[in-house]
Amino acid sequence: MADQDATAAIRQAAERIAAAGQSPPRAAPDPVNLPMIRHWTQAMGDTNPVYTDAAAAASVHGHLVAPPAMVQVWTMRGLRPAPGAAGDSGDPLGLMSAVLDDAGFTSVVATNSEQEYYRYLRPGEQLTVRTSLEGVTGPKRTALGEGWFVTTRSTWYAGDEAVAAMRFRVLKFRPAAPKGTVGDVLRPVVTADTAFFWDGTARGELRIQRCGGCGALRHPPGPMCPDCGADKPEYVLAAGTGEVYSYVVHHHPPVPGRQVPFVIALVQLTEGVRMVGELLGADPDKVSIGLPVRAEFVRVDSGLTLPAWRENPR
Repeated sequence: MADQDATAAIRQAAERIAAAGQSPPRAAPDPVNLPMIRHWTQAMGDTNPVYTDAAAAASVHGHLVAPPAMVQVWTMRGLRPAPGAAGDSGDPLGLMSAVLDDAGFTSVVATNSEQEYYRYLRPGEQLTVRTSLEGVTGPKRTALGEGWFVTTRSTWYAGDEAVAAMRFRVLKFRPAAPKGTVGDVLRPVVTADTAFFWDGTARGELRIQRCGGCGALRHPPGPMCPDCGADKPEYVLAAGTGEVYSYVVHHHPPVPGRQVPFVIALVQLTEGVRMVGELLGADPDKVSIGLPVRAEFVRVDSGLTLPAWRENPR
């Protein structure tokens, strides 16, 4: 009966939120602008000159235009949005997510997105976006766990003119118990190609695969050398030193065996290859690119030892 009551409450909330129609407009923090367009086209590898070259754009459109696929970029809330921003209080996805969170469907994954573009945008235009709830379907059993599919439709406006729209669907689900966990730690999959690496960590060794043909080093390991195609891999012992090439600070979602926040670093080893691992004992605010680190081995149990990193003061 409790499950039936929860399902009924979710459906009632969905009907109420959908009936409210479009959310209040949320304004883009900045007008459509060339610097952002340039950054986006470089990141995406889009070389169409009508987006950044005034002369080329003039011959086609008469003026510079923004890539249509950028439309969502202009109104993104940012990494740390101000609480209570205009349009946020009535955001249908946020409202529906809160209802599902309260019912125990706390995890989320985007499933698909469909965008429509009505015209090109021009630098200088100020956009707003409004969103409505199209539908909530569930409960459904999925590979991730039981959940609800939430579909919204967002429309972007330049003044009163609709310029683009997007149908966006997410799955809000109650996660099942993680598979392959022992002692609350997610265990790696050990294959014929990676067994030598994990045998090494058990011995306190950091092993790097080396091609038996050309001698190239690679990580993660694989069955064939990407440089020469040889299928006779060997390995060498790494010195266990390197520096942070990139990193992320993980805040959410919770990870079995980890206390958030924690730092995951991509380390460039002295030997030249890069390897991922947790940066132990790190203050997230003090981690930086180029930080020298050394390997450390974390024994989980008799069958698993994980490689990790710790700051290595020079």
